[in-house]
This record gives sequence, C-alpha cells and structure tokens, in this order.
Amino acid sequence: MTQQHRTNETKVLVLTLAITLGLVGGLLWWFSHSYGIKGSYLTRTRVETPSTDTFSQIPDVPTGLFSYGGSTTWAPIRQQVDSAVAIVWPKFQLRYTEPIEAAPGSGTGIKMLLGNQLAFAQSSRAVKPEENEQAKKLGFALKEIPVAIDGIAIAVHPTLNLPGLTLTQLKDIYTGKVNNWEQLGGPKLPITPYSRRPEDSGTIEFFEENVLSGEKFGSNVQFIDTTTNALKEVAKNPGTIYYASAPEVVGQCSVKALPLGKQPNKFIEPYTKPYIPLDKCPKQRNQLNTEAFQTGDYPITRRLFVIVKQNGQADQQAGEAYANLLLTDQGQELIAKAGFVRLR
Repeated sequence: MTQQHRTNETKVLVLTLAITLGLVGGLLWWFSHSYGIKGSYLTRTRVETPSTDTFSQIPDVPTGLFSYGGSTTWAPIRQQVDSAVAIVWPKFQLRYTEPIEAAPGSGTGIKMLLGNQLAFAQSSRAVKPEENEQAKKLGFALKEIPVAIDGIAIAVHPTLNLPGLTLTQLKDIYTGKVNNWEQLGGPKLPITPYSRRPEDSGTIEFFEENVLSGEKFGSNVQFIDTTTNALKEVAKNPGTIYYASAPEVVGQCSVKALPLGKQPNKFIEPYTKPYIPLDKCPKQRNQLNTEAFQTGDYPITRRLFVIVKQNGQADQQAGEAYANLLLTDQGQELIAKAGFVRLR
C-alpha cells in the first residue's frame, strides 16, 4: 500500500470518528431536552468516592472505657453523638460521669479532670488561668479544643411586651440597678431575675465575666438549681427573666426569647425570623439564628470546648479522638441537629 493510500485511509477514519461522536452528542442533547434529563443525571451514574470526613475516617481512636463529664449545656450533643460514635467505634466506650458532691457543670468537670476522675471534660467556657496553673503543678497541660458555637438567650414571660434589651440593660437587671420593667419601657411590673449558681455552671461564669463585666450578682437575683425549673418559673410569672444556652430557650413553647443588642434599637434575634407565636408550638418551633451566631452579630456568643489533659497517655488520646470526631462533617451535622451552630 502506498503512502498516499495510507494517508487517505487515516483521513477517512478520523472523519468517521468525528461524525460518530457528533451524532452521539446530538442524540444526548436531543434526549436531555426532549425528556428533561439533565447533565447531572448522567454524571450521577459514575462511581462516587466515599466521604473522607466521617467518624470511620478518624485515626488513632483508642479502645477501652473512658469517663468524661462537665457542662450541662452539652447534654443535647451527648444525646446525638455518643450513640453514633458507639456504632462506628464500639470499642471506644464513653461514660458520662457526674460529680459525687456537687452539681455537674463546666467548672466541676475541669476539677474532676484535674483530680484524675475523668479522661477528658466538656466545657462551655475557656480554661481559667488558675486551672492551667494547677495542671502545671500536676505535671501536665490542659488543651481546649473548640468544636461548636453557642449563644446565651434571654427568656421572659410570653406576655412581656418589649422589643429587646441592650447588654447594659441586662447587666443593670442582674446587678440590681434596674428592678422594674417600666424603667426599660415595659409594663409597670417588678423584675425577678433568675440564675443558676456560678459554681455550678460554665454558662453562669461566662455570663458574669462577659455581661456583668466582673461585677457580682445583685441581691435581687434568685438562684435556682436547674434550667428546667427556672424556665417553669418564667412561664408562670410575668415579671421574671432568665438566661441560658440558646438551644435550651429558643425552641421552648412556654417562654419567649428576647432580642439583644449592644446599642438601643439595634436588636438581634436569637431565632430566625419571622417569629413563630407560641400558640403554634410544638407543631412549629422557633429555630436558632445560626447566621447571626456564626458572624458574631448576635452579641453573646461563645464556643464549646473539649478539654484535654496533655499527659501523653491514653486519656489524651481519648480526648483528642473525641474532639476530632466532633470536628468531622458527620460530627458537625450532629451538633447542628442537637441545636447548636457548626464551627466549620
């Protein structure tokens, strides 16, 4: 065969291939437009790569039974996460442990961690300098790993007609400088502020430091043992007020969450608008304003931490593995399902 014949055959083959591809492409275009088949449908037939950001992908998850404890704010997260972890890592056994002679909370959890009663702790506040000093004397360091975003929401009686509170007004209520709603543009009604005790809760310690600016609670504040009991009191008594972790307040059917602002007339709601009236609850519930929490527009936000004892032993491995699990896409989704805001 001559060189010329081979060249002509090559041209014919190339031309035939081009025509064939054109016909196939035309047919695909015709089918997609005639029958509503989108290009994404075609790509979905490919084998997809499994997610690499799930519990099963986390390395160095230890085996054994590990006690942990701390913040009551974390309770909804524990309910969502622990059972899911047990399915994927059944040999990584987690046991929530409460203190024997004190109320559970961030402070008591860190104290138990320092006392070698826990492998790691959950906290709704950062580690205090004195806690770091105590750890140093014991021969190790405390590492705080943020895993979620939370905020403080203000609960009042549903009938209280007030557009919101500034942080200064909130501080004045809890330090005893303001004692009637009339002073804040509301009804002529005495204010009864409720709080859990500072030694019982990281939320209260955070509130003291960031809202009261280090001032002490006024003598008008009534201390109560649990958020559940406090919300029951607020639901019954029109003049009462209480603060707690936003997921514990925003979706309630018996109290109203007040908007907050750093300045007057610039209030930010802790719930997504429009506000759902409580008479529609529980079929419909108000949801967290996650965007305002993530951007920091809502004025009282904080991070939730896993507190890890850095001692090079199994406890450290357990705490770091737990934090890493929570920081996966799967963990962050469970955190959102529990009512908190994803960190990532």
